[in-house]
Amino acid sequence: MKRLLSIAILLGVILTGFAATKIEVYYFHYTRRCVTCQAVETESQKIISALYAKELKEGKIKFTSVNLDEKSNNALADKCKAEGQALLVMNGKNRIDLTDEGFMYATTKQ
Repeated sequence: MKRLLSIAILLGVILTGFAATKIEVYYFHYTRRCVTCQAVETESQKIISALYAKELKEGKIKFTSVNLDEKSNNALADKCKAEGQALLVMNGKNRIDLTDEGFMYATTKQ
């Protein structure tokens, strides 16, 4: 759990601010992924599941992995303004980009 502590704290602040509404967390990726790309997805899912299990179960928070190579996902990528690999927290028109933090901390043990 230590690997994404910084993201967990930031995500916690973000999700608390949106607590009354539905939160959608998207991880946009391509079919071919490196170890870090896979770690961003895995660690993000672990953090959300560990900290927000109740909200996930109630449908208040949703985590979705989206393959950008699949043409059926183009509309969602456009809606979220995802032009490449991205870790995004969406709430209506609110969009918070955690991509840099995700890639910075996904494979560290800090």
